[in-house]
Amino acid sequence: MSATTFHTLEEALGDEHYPEVDLALRRGRHIGRDDGTMYEYLVDAQALLEAFYRRFGCELIQQSDGYFYLLPSGDRLGRRQLSAGEMLVGQTLALLYLDPATLQHGGIVGREALLQRLSALLGTDVLVRTLDPRRARRGKYDERIAAEAVRTKVGDALRRLAELGFVDVLDDTRLRLRPALMRFAEPVRGLGDRSAALERLVRVGEVVLDDGEQASEDDASLDEEPAP
Repeated sequence: MSATTFHTLEEALGDEHYPEVDLALRRGRHIGRDDGTMYEYLVDAQALLEAFYRRFGCELIQQSDGYFYLLPSGDRLGRRQLSAGEMLVGQTLALLYLDPATLQHGGIVGREALLQRLSALLGTDVLVRTLDPRRARRGKYDERIAAEAVRTKVGDALRRLAELGFVDVLDDTRLRLRPALMRFAEPVRGLGDRSAALERLVRVGEVVLDDGEQASEDDASLDEEPAP
């Protein structure tokens, strides 16, 4: 890809990177610097693609943290939402991303560290109720079975978050955290201590929507993503 910017939309859409980037964006993926030439293409074609996607009822957003994503402003591409459990895992990963110890390890954390942070923040009962509400609604449960169910639900959430470009799943035990996780910290952006404010948000179980409403346990939104 040329280092110069594209001069026309036809040039931008004719580039070899466009199909892959377009499909990723429409599926709700966040494309960051770690994505190499896909990110470079978006930087190069940004001005032209902003007007292009606006015609489909979407805004092409570039965040200063170093990533792009599509934000629907209408219903032409449809919408999909993250579950409350996926939001919770995302918020907790954002906390880990802000932890200086994570930076020292190159942004890599273990799954066990995530599970421990979740448990420490919420306790077993709240964690089960959020991640596996059907089990919680059945009343008394076996703690060992519940812990395994939570581990499974966290694994499911991580796969979903990886599809959307929030994390890279390196293997069965390690994750690489990506800058796009800062979307989960949007409600506390601009506050002096974002980590403390985000931790309070997680503890009280608030999943904040873009219109200021609070989500239920079964349905949540991260400003909403375009559906494929």
